[in-house]
Amino acid sequence: MIVDLHIHTDASDGCDNPVTLIRKAQAKGIGLLAVSDHDSIDNVAAVQSLAKQANIEVISGVEICSSVHKESFHILAYNFDLQNKGLQELLQYNQQLLSTKDQETIEILKKLGWAVDLAEYQAYERPRNLGGWKTLNYLQAKGLCTGVSDFFERIFTAQNGLSFPTFLSPSEVIAVIHQAGGAAVLAHAGSSFHGQGLQRALDIFATQKLDGFECYHPEHSLRDTQLLVEHCQRENLLITAGSDYHGDFVPTRHLAQPEVGLEVLNLVGLRD
Repeated sequence: MIVDLHIHTDASDGCDNPVTLIRKAQAKGIGLLAVSDHDSIDNVAAVQSLAKQANIEVISGVEICSSVHKESFHILAYNFDLQNKGLQELLQYNQQLLSTKDQETIEILKKLGWAVDLAEYQAYERPRNLGGWKTLNYLQAKGLCTGVSDFFERIFTAQNGLSFPTFLSPSEVIAVIHQAGGAAVLAHAGSSFHGQGLQRALDIFATQKLDGFECYHPEHSLRDTQLLVEHCQRENLLITAGSDYHGDFVPTRHLAQPEVGLEVLNLVGLRD
């Protein structure tokens, strides 16, 4: 069985709606998946319903932002109660932080002389099938940004006075996930794009009550994957895999890549 437990849809910064995603998952031969949108569970129930008709097993999922000092870490929550009030409130809190940061970005760019306008931005309705997020899509629509790399290399920089908001700490996020009956898994710990590398992540999370690690990820080296698997085996932690697929928004990532079978994972307690 091919497993992909890290998939983004148009509920956050992916391109695919639930119908499109399930069609593509069937074509890839995926037997077990999780939609893990950034701080959103809006598409989980729809995907669960469509997947059942397609004979695909689904685990509830979401990718939640957390902060350690000025560093951001993403924690994947799995197999939780979708109706849990505490989890819903945490996701709403993170979404509000991000929305406020988006408006702040436009205001700062305006002061720096960019041809942007807050009222125009607030009225802008982003096409969800583009992927990404409102600020990026708005700047692209105005011809001021060429894409996600340009956004982070030239626009959303410390030189421009911009940085990510401060989210709750990992321990606080993990506690909410556990209260919702779910498991907490650190996403892409070995990805230099998302952080400072594997050793830094292992050091920070050595004392956290994580349930597992996303060992298989397209931006992990073979060595880092091996080290993570060995770490999880020693500590009896969950071993998960995901493509971090976003549709055409991130063209270098593809569903079911890396292609990982159920037999090399440890998903004890995640499957009902």
